[in-house]
Amino acid sequence: MKHTLLFFVAAACGFLFQTQAETSTNTTDMNRMEICQENYARLFGGEALDGKGNDPELMNILQKFIFGEVFETGNLDARTREMITCVTLATMQTLPQLKAHAAAALNVGVTPIELREAIYQCAPFIGFPKTLNAVSTLNEVFAQRGIPLPLETQSTTGEEDRYARGATLQEPLYGDEIAQTFKDLPDGMDKALPRFLTEVCFGDFYTRGGLDVKTRELLSLCVLATLGAESQISSHCEGNLKAGNDRTTQIAAMIQCLPYIGFPYALNAIRIIDSHTR
Repeated sequence: MKHTLLFFVAAACGFLFQTQAETSTNTTDMNRMEICQENYARLFGGEALDGKGNDPELMNILQKFIFGEVFETGNLDARTREMITCVTLATMQTLPQLKAHAAAALNVGVTPIELREAIYQCAPFIGFPKTLNAVSTLNEVFAQRGIPLPLETQSTTGEEDRYARGATLQEPLYGDEIAQTFKDLPDGMDKALPRFLTEVCFGDFYTRGGLDVKTRELLSLCVLATLGAESQISSHCEGNLKAGNDRTTQIAAMIQCLPYIGFPYALNAIRIIDSHTR
């Protein structure tokens, strides 16, 4: 286990060094600090690297890495980066950090509906209790900003068509993979389980307004990476390709997740994506 972890960390350092070299070849420590301060001010309206607090050394390390390097790696805009960050934090239930990044997302132009939909999109993957906790945290931020609640509804389906509408979205991305995987379950559960997935994950959530399917797929992949759900990462990697998220975008999303979920989970996800998209 120790050797495996060392391999992951060494590989991560090499991968990030190579990626950063491609996007910013002569980056100095001073440039990294300046980039960090600029990004931090844009996101949070405050000053990074100020040496304040009880643990300024840790804050110095993480701020320079996240906002000075990770934010500059890959082809994602700030809005997408902050939605990714928010869904990873919701998945981990790190709610104080979610509150800060929800405010940052609004600061860089994510709309309240987009932000809410990003968190709603977590529900099929992390369950409803954790999603409710995250939504409650969002609502605190909305209330502080004077944003009226509840937000405008984004549902586009009803009881009569949620299965059909869900299947219309599911089948081009995933075919009948789930039905085939669980076809031998007993007592009618072979039919119930695939139906639940179609109706809930796709019918109740993917059909909603506020975010397109391409964005929902990318956020779902980030949630699965945060969970370390390797089998589902493989499936959703393919689904992302079909939805329009290419290899570069998927790997950039995993690097955006990295400071929050850690090197092992991020590297595992990158390894799976890399093997499916070469």
